[in-house]
Amino acid sequence: MSKDIRIKKGLDLKLVGEAEAKVDAVSRSQVYSIKPSDFHKVTPKLVLKEGAEVKAGEVIFYSKNDEAVKFVSPVSGKINEIKRGEKRVILEINILADAQDTFVEHGKKNPKELSADEVKSHLLASGCWPFIKQRPYDVVATSTDSPKAIFISAYSSAPLSADVEVALKDKLISFQAGVDVLAKLTQGKVHLSVNGKTNSIFSFVSGVELHKVFGPHPSGNVGVQISKIDPINAGERVWVVAPQDVAIIGDLFLTGKFDATKVIALTGSEVSKPQYYTIRIGAQIKEIVSGKLASDNVRIVSGDVFTGDKVSVGGNLGYYANTVTVIPEGNQYRMFGWMPFAGANKHSMQRTALSWLMPGKKYVADTNLNGEERALVVTGEMEKVMPLDIYPMQLLKACLANDIDKMESLGIYEVAPEDFALIDYTNTSKLEAQVIIREALDLMINEVG
Repeated sequence: MSKDIRIKKGLDLKLVGEAEAKVDAVSRSQVYSIKPSDFHKVTPKLVLKEGAEVKAGEVIFYSKNDEAVKFVSPVSGKINEIKRGEKRVILEINILADAQDTFVEHGKKNPKELSADEVKSHLLASGCWPFIKQRPYDVVATSTDSPKAIFISAYSSAPLSADVEVALKDKLISFQAGVDVLAKLTQGKVHLSVNGKTNSIFSFVSGVELHKVFGPHPSGNVGVQISKIDPINAGERVWVVAPQDVAIIGDLFLTGKFDATKVIALTGSEVSKPQYYTIRIGAQIKEIVSGKLASDNVRIVSGDVFTGDKVSVGGNLGYYANTVTVIPEGNQYRMFGWMPFAGANKHSMQRTALSWLMPGKKYVADTNLNGEERALVVTGEMEKVMPLDIYPMQLLKACLANDIDKMESLGIYEVAPEDFALIDYTNTSKLEAQVIIREALDLMINEVG
């Protein structure tokens, strides 16, 4: 029996370019990339050098701060370039892929027959551990920790984000195996949240506490679900795993191989035929979008429009991304843009455009900020889209002031940057709330641990 989660605060932004529920393969990329920056607060220590031959699932680097946590190649091939930045910081590791993958063999294992320590050791050795993220702080989980619960959100409410049920409709056996693995890692429960408006394919998954989620975005955010199911108290840890990553973990135990295959949604108004594609982690963006764009004046986003990262056609898919969104660049400005009749095709929460009279309308969103940075004043607009039981403006001010005591009392441990994505979109101050929260969480890691 499921337990419902219902929220009222939030916003469903309807955009043109939703992906058709059709899955095709894309051409194999010549080069795959792993970026240490995808793993926040991880300092990489290289195991292999430029020019080394690698197998799919072979260790490339490990975390300097937690040496048991290893990061592996998604494909077999040759490390043809290691890009470095200032102070020789590793920015990107590029792998020239073979025509066909050769895998590191880890051996098939039944998680139900293993102890928790044996399961953990297998995940660490195989390179699957980075799929497990920790709250608070939204970072890769510490290998020596034990969480009070594990959360999986199989419902993404962000605009144009990939439908998990389309991506995993043929991977339910792997998903169940992944759940069995995760259940070994906690004395608490494994919580699985699904869209309450549909009959979910995950309804028959065993070993989880099922939750049906109702309400506008960010209802699909795992942080919102944690706050409603089992809130984090001081000193506690919970772990979070994305559904497709659960299936990759399951495949490891079923096949003995690290298979970095995912299904991603190519979406957005500037895509000629939005749909789903099967790829490997770190694939080149050009293989995904080639011949599918309606124009050249576009912004390609690895992720959804609220939380994704800007990438070029020559760039690569982010490690955790399951969506590629393509929208117009915001370099076109409307005349008399402040006047309501000029903005019938522009979405606005503040009713500064006539679009508020058309609640079911779908919009073409671009990257224009429609304003400049302004003073942060009390308006109540942030609270309208924040379903967490916190004061978002006061928390942001405490973060800007680096006031650790106030941050703790105002709920910094409960949030991740994605929980402030809607505030980024709706607040009239134009402050980058996600950046502020990320920097504040980093301060807490350094000062509190």
